[in-house]
Amino acid sequence: MTIRVLVVDDSRLVREILVHIINSHPDMRVVGVAQDPYQARALIDELKPDVLTLDVEMPHMSGLEFLDKLMRARPMPVVMISAHTQNGSAITLQALELGAVDFVPKPRLSARLGDDYRSAVAEKIRAACVARIQPAPTSGQSTPAAQGGSSFRRGPHTGRCDCVIAVGASTGGTEALRALLTRLPGDAPPVLIAQHMPEYFTRLFAERLNGLCQIRVQECAHNQAVQPGNAYIAPGGQHLRVQRNGEKESCILRLSADDPVNLHRPSVDVLFDSVATALGGRAIGVILTGMGRDGAAGLLRMKRAGAYTFAQDEASSVVFGMPREAIALGAVDEVVPIQSMAERVLEAVRARRVVDGVDVVHSSS
Repeated sequence: MTIRVLVVDDSRLVREILVHIINSHPDMRVVGVAQDPYQARALIDELKPDVLTLDVEMPHMSGLEFLDKLMRARPMPVVMISAHTQNGSAITLQALELGAVDFVPKPRLSARLGDDYRSAVAEKIRAACVARIQPAPTSGQSTPAAQGGSSFRRGPHTGRCDCVIAVGASTGGTEALRALLTRLPGDAPPVLIAQHMPEYFTRLFAERLNGLCQIRVQECAHNQAVQPGNAYIAPGGQHLRVQRNGEKESCILRLSADDPVNLHRPSVDVLFDSVATALGGRAIGVILTGMGRDGAAGLLRMKRAGAYTFAQDEASSVVFGMPREAIALGAVDEVVPIQSMAERVLEAVRARRVVDGVDVVHSSS
């Protein structure tokens, strides 16, 4: 199957670059180009493309406004082309909330485009083509946050890593993470997250989630101490690992710019491997929607080390690739819809909390 792509961008040079990149891959081709949403609307009806690439910032009608109209009238896979600006990044995150499958940064016209960028464009288009398009949110719709009192009573914080939740996600992960984190109470165990996302976007993503959640969400820093009530997102372009703090029961986070793993940095496998080594059975592993197999092998190592593991189910995944690979490896204890993931994860945490320094592990199935 050849993926039919419509390119929408107000810059002629950017259109030419994207056309060249897309047509250089044998499994996809550009069937049309448009310089604004009005041309795009007519070409969508005429050409019936499989995937649309859409510029974030355009004249006459913004990419965000056009996407909103499109996802209500004719939902289809859309990959946003995001500007290298704070405003462009913020708009891109809004586009993902409206139903865009994924995004790639706009090509830098002053720089030579490498194979990594070309591969990223093709990967996003392939993922979009097989994505499960979610219904457009209704006006004012939001994910409900956790309600009620604290679920995890504790005394003064001692820095102990009694239990850590490790989460990996890729395509569709921004909305899946929002569904998960907004349902966690403010004193939930620490959450470590590897989401495939470029540099700079992760900080804005963390800030947006932090405004929605009871748990504190932040882009993590090197040598940062791990504490309950916090979710730590790996910065774009850096691997995240967790490490025991010497002989203490506390943990610290390590960041590195080592080579990409499974073509990604941050890599879910890198995070999961470190959790398996540092925490063993004092961990919960969660693999969410995403293209490819990053995280599957790491989740299996977590399970073999004693962790309890979850995968998002196919029906609620935008792309079922990463969960499917983990399930096929035998790395998953439970397959759960994203709407129920927080509840099941918290039940698993309660089943293996440390009481007076002794692990209490029961079956949570």
